[in-house]
Amino acid sequence: METYLSFVAFCTLLAVAPGPDTFLVLRASVVGGHRRGLATTFGVSVAGAVQGTLAATGLGALLASSEHVFAVVRWIGVAYLAWLGVSALLGAWRGGEGWTLGTPGARVGAVRAFRQGFVCNITNPKVLAFNLAVLPQFVGSDAGVPTLLAYALTLTAIGAVVQLAIVWLARRAAAVFDRSGFRRGVDGVTGVVMLGFAGALALDVS
Repeated sequence: METYLSFVAFCTLLAVAPGPDTFLVLRASVVGGHRRGLATTFGVSVAGAVQGTLAATGLGALLASSEHVFAVVRWIGVAYLAWLGVSALLGAWRGGEGWTLGTPGARVGAVRAFRQGFVCNITNPKVLAFNLAVLPQFVGSDAGVPTLLAYALTLTAIGAVVQLAIVWLARRAAAVFDRSGFRRGVDGVTGVVMLGFAGALALDVS
């Protein structure tokens, strides 16, 4: 039990550290409202659960051991993060939604927001690599699939709680977020940060 509580504390610290998923949920909530934020959070969580399941069942290790497959996923992630960054910067410049999957200026619905959250997480190979590296340190190398899966899904659940808190705070501060200048500022910051994450992932050859 103490090991699990230590893992929960570790995951909480990890979840509050801003990453691509966090900034995507923040931008979705500020620019598109709480429904879009919830849909984006759901997409991120489903992808996180998929990656955790892959790690727990051993399939993730097989994928990670294939340099070609891992490299393809990594470069898809680089491209997608860069696209999100450019889209956010365009939104800041135009004062609108930026670009959405080939439709300049189109509003993002719940399905598309879910897809953005899902793709942002599933194309980040560091999520899978983290599960593969960290889980054995807490549960041991001889742990069974149910135990590994419980820990992996705990990581996803805690991340979802933090992101839901972001959505809730955005809704509570809707009066501030309705100001165009503030939304454009969030778009601009998110765009720069996403491009930074894309660059870091591109340079990560480990």
